[in-house]
Amino acid sequence: MRRVRPSILIVVLLAVTGIIAFCAVGIGSQYVSPGETISILRGSNSEYAYIVNHFRIPRVILALLAGAGLAVSGVILQSILRNPLASPDVIGITKGAGLAAVSVIVFLPNSPIFILPVSAFVGAALVAVVLMVFTHKSGAKSSTLALVGIALGAICQAATEFILIKFPVNANVMLLWLAGSLWGRGWDQLYGLLPWFILLIPIVIGMSLKLDVLHFGDDIATGLGVKSNRARYILLSIAVALAGLCVATVGSVGFVGLIAPHMAKRIVGPKHKYSLPVAALCGGLLLVIADSIGRGLAPPIEIPVGILTAIIGVPYFIYLLRFEQKRK
Repeated sequence: MRRVRPSILIVVLLAVTGIIAFCAVGIGSQYVSPGETISILRGSNSEYAYIVNHFRIPRVILALLAGAGLAVSGVILQSILRNPLASPDVIGITKGAGLAAVSVIVFLPNSPIFILPVSAFVGAALVAVVLMVFTHKSGAKSSTLALVGIALGAICQAATEFILIKFPVNANVMLLWLAGSLWGRGWDQLYGLLPWFILLIPIVIGMSLKLDVLHFGDDIATGLGVKSNRARYILLSIAVALAGLCVATVGSVGFVGLIAPHMAKRIVGPKHKYSLPVAALCGGLLLVIADSIGRGLAPPIEIPVGILTAIIGVPYFIYLLRFEQKRK
């Protein structure tokens, strides 16, 4: 595939993503055919128009954005940490967001609905701040970032499990959010996430060359005139913001930030000006497919999207571990 021009591959992948996203609009407890969907998009007053316009379309677009955000965050983390197994899960971002959300569900059960995503984002940001503070004295070395992130994630996970055991009354709600789900998401959540994408994604693409340089280490980056620590902190902040916003919106969805970057590298190679958009498309496509399977496998019961991404991601993670061991 790398013999084909990357721009052509991106266009093809974009077309495939669009087709699958369009088909996903019709999947659910009430199946809507592609022809019916086209009629609704043209303004038809079909009996399914309300479902498609107010639930299915925003849900599919939100899945695309959330998957893309997690994937781009994973690309950044794997590059600046120089670790192919890095992802938002590894450095504790999703665990921090989960702990904050669970705390709100338990201790502030009557709070407004917007408090939950805001608290999740704040939790992810606090983990990132602690991570930066702990690694500042060591010069933000990649190994230190990864180790401190794993430790912070373990602490947040332990605290979350303690709350689940201590306060089992709201366990179902907490477990649904921790599993990751697009159930009940609509235009409000989409409008809350979209402006951040418009702001952050162009910045990441503009720094793609610096990502290429940072991937080869601090010595080479410094020799080429790149201020490695400054660039790393900026990129890490963007990765945290993207992952935190996505987790705050759709819950704790794992493995997308791990799988999509590797898919992108296999398709277009390691250059970030190509791998970033391809990873975003792969991440969005992965989340749309997982959500569609969750909605269509046993309707009207929905399987949380995070469970399906874990089913896909765990075998792939084991494969990556074995592959890295063989390389060493």
